[in-house]
Amino acid sequence: MPGEFWLVRHGETEWSRSGAHTGRTDLPLTEAGREEAAAIARRLAGKRFALVLTSPLQRALETCRLAGYGDVAQIEPNLIEWDYGDYEGRTTAQIQAEIPGWSLWTDGVPHGETAVGVAARAAAGSRNPASARATTR
Repeated sequence: MPGEFWLVRHGETEWSRSGAHTGRTDLPLTEAGREEAAAIARRLAGKRFALVLTSPLQRALETCRLAGYGDVAQIEPNLIEWDYGDYEGRTTAQIQAEIPGWSLWTDGVPHGETAVGVAARAAAGSRNPASARATTR
Protein backbone atom coordinates (compact mmCIF):
# COMPACT_ATOMS: atom_id res chain seq x y z
CA MET A 1 0.00 0.00 0.00
CA PRO A 2 1.51 3.37 -0.96
CA GLY A 3 2.18 5.82 1.83
CA GLU A 4 0.42 9.13 2.21
CA PHE A 5 2.04 12.53 2.39
CA TRP A 6 0.15 15.30 4.17
CA LEU A 7 1.31 18.91 3.98
CA VAL A 8 -0.28 21.40 6.35
CA ARG A 9 0.40 25.10 6.02
CA HIS A 10 0.62 27.21 9.14
CA GLY A 11 -2.34 29.32 10.19
CA GLU A 12 -2.78 32.99 9.41
CA THR A 13 -0.31 35.65 10.56
CA GLU A 14 -0.67 39.42 10.23
CA TRP A 15 1.57 39.36 7.16
CA SER A 16 -0.09 36.40 5.45
CA ARG A 17 -3.43 38.16 5.94
CA SER A 18 -2.06 41.29 4.24
CA GLY A 19 -0.36 39.34 1.43
CA ALA A 20 3.14 40.33 2.53
CA HIS A 21 5.96 37.95 1.69
CA THR A 22 6.65 36.18 4.97
CA GLY A 23 9.78 34.10 5.09
CA ARG A 24 12.21 34.11 7.97
CA THR A 25 10.48 36.76 10.13
CA ASP A 26 9.19 34.78 13.10
CA LEU A 27 5.61 36.01 13.35
CA PRO A 28 2.96 34.56 15.67
CA LEU A 29 -0.43 33.33 14.55
CA THR A 30 -3.38 35.68 14.65
CA GLU A 31 -6.55 34.62 16.45
CA ALA A 32 -7.89 33.50 13.05
CA GLY A 33 -4.69 31.48 12.57
CA ARG A 34 -5.23 29.75 15.90
CA GLU A 35 -8.81 28.97 14.86
CA GLU A 36 -7.50 27.53 11.56
CA ALA A 37 -5.13 25.29 13.51
CA ALA A 38 -8.00 24.10 15.70
CA ALA A 39 -9.93 23.27 12.52
CA ILE A 40 -6.95 21.19 11.37
CA ALA A 41 -7.11 19.32 14.68
CA ARG A 42 -10.76 18.49 14.04
CA ARG A 43 -10.00 17.39 10.45
CA LEU A 44 -7.12 15.16 11.51
CA ALA A 45 -8.66 13.88 14.77
CA GLY A 46 -7.38 10.39 15.47
CA LYS A 47 -5.02 10.36 12.47
CA ARG A 48 -1.63 8.92 13.33
CA PHE A 49 1.50 9.61 11.32
CA ALA A 50 4.78 7.71 11.27
CA LEU A 51 6.59 11.04 11.26
CA VAL A 52 5.55 14.65 11.82
CA LEU A 53 7.97 17.40 10.83
CA THR A 54 7.67 21.13 11.39
CA SER A 55 9.48 24.31 10.50
CA PRO A 56 11.34 25.85 13.46
CA LEU A 57 9.34 29.10 13.22
CA GLN A 58 6.71 29.82 15.86
CA ARG A 59 3.78 30.04 13.42
CA ALA A 60 4.44 26.47 12.27
CA LEU A 61 5.21 25.16 15.76
CA GLU A 62 2.03 26.66 17.17
CA THR A 63 -0.07 25.36 14.27
CA CYS A 64 1.41 21.91 14.83
CA ARG A 65 0.72 22.06 18.58
CA LEU A 66 -2.84 23.31 18.17
CA ALA A 67 -3.47 20.66 15.51
CA GLY A 68 -2.60 18.06 18.12
CA TYR A 69 0.85 16.95 16.96
CA GLY A 70 3.19 19.11 19.01
CA ASP A 71 4.19 16.26 21.30
CA VAL A 72 5.36 14.05 18.41
CA ALA A 73 6.67 16.65 15.97
CA GLN A 74 10.31 16.96 15.05
CA ILE A 75 11.76 20.29 13.98
CA GLU A 76 13.22 20.04 10.46
CA PRO A 77 15.47 23.03 9.63
CA ASN A 78 15.06 22.43 5.87
CA LEU A 79 11.36 23.28 6.24
CA ILE A 80 12.10 26.89 7.16
CA GLU A 81 10.32 29.29 4.86
CA TRP A 82 11.73 30.97 1.76
CA ASP A 83 14.22 33.75 2.51
CA TYR A 84 12.69 36.78 0.78
CA GLY A 85 15.72 38.98 1.47
CA ASP A 86 15.05 42.66 0.79
CA TYR A 87 11.42 41.87 -0.07
CA GLU A 88 10.58 40.34 3.31
CA GLY A 89 7.41 41.95 4.66
CA ARG A 90 6.48 43.58 1.35
CA THR A 91 3.56 42.68 -0.90
CA THR A 92 3.92 41.84 -4.57
CA ALA A 93 1.99 45.05 -5.40
CA GLN A 94 4.49 47.15 -3.40
CA ILE A 95 7.43 45.54 -5.17
CA GLN A 96 5.79 45.90 -8.59
CA ALA A 97 5.22 49.61 -7.93
CA GLU A 98 9.03 49.90 -8.04
CA ILE A 99 9.73 47.08 -10.50
CA PRO A 100 6.79 46.72 -12.92
CA GLY A 101 6.09 43.11 -13.84
CA TRP A 102 8.26 41.72 -11.05
CA SER A 103 7.76 38.01 -10.36
CA LEU A 104 9.29 36.01 -7.55
CA TRP A 105 9.64 33.02 -9.87
CA THR A 106 11.47 34.77 -12.70
CA ASP A 107 13.13 37.75 -11.04
CA GLY A 108 13.96 36.46 -7.57
CA VAL A 109 14.80 38.62 -4.59
CA PRO A 110 17.90 40.66 -3.77
CA HIS A 111 19.85 39.29 -0.78
CA GLY A 112 17.42 36.38 -0.48
CA GLU A 113 17.04 32.80 -1.53
CA THR A 114 16.60 31.73 -5.14
CA ALA A 115 13.96 29.28 -6.35
CA VAL A 116 16.82 26.91 -7.16
CA GLY A 117 18.08 27.26 -3.58
CA VAL A 118 14.66 26.52 -2.13
CA ALA A 119 14.36 23.46 -4.39
CA ALA A 120 17.82 22.23 -3.36
CA ARG A 121 16.89 22.60 0.31
CA ALA A 122 13.65 20.69 -0.25
CA ALA A 123 15.54 17.97 -2.12
CA ALA A 124 18.05 17.68 0.73
CA GLY A 125 15.21 17.04 3.15
CA SER A 126 13.58 14.54 0.82
CA ARG A 127 16.69 12.35 0.71
CA ASN A 128 15.70 11.12 4.14
CA PRO A 129 12.99 8.53 3.29
CA ALA A 130 11.39 8.97 6.69
CA SER A 131 10.86 12.69 6.06
CA ALA A 132 8.14 12.11 3.47
CA ARG A 133 5.37 11.34 5.96
CA ALA A 134 3.72 14.45 7.39
CA THR A 135 4.83 18.04 7.66
CA THR A 136 3.61 21.29 9.14
CA ARG A 137 4.89 24.36 7.42
